[in-house]
Amino acid sequence: MKIVIVGGVAGGASAAARARRLSEDSEIVLVERGPDVSFANCGLPYYLGGTIVDRQKLLVVTPERLEARMRLDVRVRSSVESIDRQAKTVRIHDLESGRIYDEAYDKLILAPGAAPLRPPIPGIDSPGVFTLRNLQDTDRIKAMLDSNIQQAVVVGAGFIGLELVENLLQLGIDTTIVELQDQVLPPFDKEMSTPLAEQLTRRGVKLLLGESADRFETTETGVVVHTKSGRALPAQLVALGIGVRPENKLAVDAGLEVGPRGGIQVNDSLQTSDPNIYAVGDAIEVQDFVSGEPTQIPLAGPANRQGRIAADNVFGREVRYRGTQGTAILGLFDQTAAMTGASEKSLQRSGIAFRKIYVHPANHAGYYPGAEQMTLKLLFDPESGRILGAQGIGGAGVDKRIDVLAIAIQAGMTVFDLEEVELAYAPQYGSAKDPVNMAGFVAAGLLRGDHPQIDVATLMEQSPEERPLLLDVRTAEEYAAGHFPDAVNISIDELRSRLDELPTDRRIATYCQVGQRGYLATRVLMQAGYDVVNVSGGYKTFRLFNPEKDSAGN
Repeated sequence: MKIVIVGGVAGGASAAARARRLSEDSEIVLVERGPDVSFANCGLPYYLGGTIVDRQKLLVVTPERLEARMRLDVRVRSSVESIDRQAKTVRIHDLESGRIYDEAYDKLILAPGAAPLRPPIPGIDSPGVFTLRNLQDTDRIKAMLDSNIQQAVVVGAGFIGLELVENLLQLGIDTTIVELQDQVLPPFDKEMSTPLAEQLTRRGVKLLLGESADRFETTETGVVVHTKSGRALPAQLVALGIGVRPENKLAVDAGLEVGPRGGIQVNDSLQTSDPNIYAVGDAIEVQDFVSGEPTQIPLAGPANRQGRIAADNVFGREVRYRGTQGTAILGLFDQTAAMTGASEKSLQRSGIAFRKIYVHPANHAGYYPGAEQMTLKLLFDPESGRILGAQGIGGAGVDKRIDVLAIAIQAGMTVFDLEEVELAYAPQYGSAKDPVNMAGFVAAGLLRGDHPQIDVATLMEQSPEERPLLLDVRTAEEYAAGHFPDAVNISIDELRSRLDELPTDRRIATYCQVGQRGYLATRVLMQAGYDVVNVSGGYKTFRLFNPEKDSAGN
């Protein structure tokens, strides 16, 4: 069998290596337009910032190594220009020699990836405006950084944009972020991104949310970014991180089916509409694991798995791709933000019913030095308790918990299962009741009716007349440091002896700092006959939704 693979990096290189492991006899041709067949594109920002010093470390594998070890026919600096599906050939342009020739295939695997978006903004092709996709882009940006520039503007506050910002700050460059959405890290729910925005602001980043670039003006000293609102932002370097689009031209020209957003459509075997052509990676449309809807999620992990699965199916192994759940993580200075599965806003768009809870546990036992608090948000089905999604923000330990919850989503587990999961415990690693268990306890208790709950967002949308009586059950000192507007304070230790101070004809919403004392207060009041709910996640969650409020909660 002869297999031609278009594109390297994650999906294509994985497909080629897997194909060789499955068949020593097959002819495998890997065609890559650039000079590097497989490189660590996720590491590019960290090379720019100096964390990764040696550029060679970014080369995952060289063409020479693939040829020697895997006996692959690797052709770099070669562009596949077209596909003749009837003849089962591809036309290849050797970009070094200029030669154009046809190459036959029995099976074709497309892994062309995705290209950074470059919207038709006036001046976007100015010399100081860059995108970051490959090592050549990296070299151009690195040359600019080495010229001791003073100012940079990053357009887009997604994963790549924030990674660039962190590394620019490490180089001492005055940096501004321009982001169209009203939050950083748009895949996350807004409140879960609040600590990142606060971190950026504390470190001196000018954060312009709900703003967009209108035009780029080349000047003697660099580039000026003119925004829709009329701001003029001078810079020597502008980096675009506003998303990617699938490289689908080959597929479209060949008549393969693509989705409304341009992703190449494949079945769960990763076959395109032509049974002899497979497609993997950032160029394809995938099925969202939670909602079942078609979507595009450009991530390295899924691309690697897809390459392997496509090769399996080429050789008759019936392996199915189960969909992409969008597990992703970002490190920003000393904070970690991670997510898996559906977000609240994606569930709302899909019309999928859900409930949510927030917990704010420490990453390990509080008595062991160095414990760091995190925030976990869990989304789940209101009837079955099936886990739909999770997000985490904090310091150490966030990655571990999101990974556990990612597996729970894959396994179809419920919040009741989370109560029972057995995780490794020693005081320097976790707690006897792990944060994953705690999320399960709170969510399962909610579904059982043990503690009726109200969300902060729902509470604050209500008018003062319809809002429950807000009961702060923290200490007087905590209350004085900041509280919900119009809340009254009775500490949990005094609550049982002061029940007669509370109205019996009005709903009460209890809260504490993170929810635990509020839960206890809810149990006390429920059993005393009061109409009561607990505010999910307590005052700490309120601050995620209302970072601009002052210390008195006003």
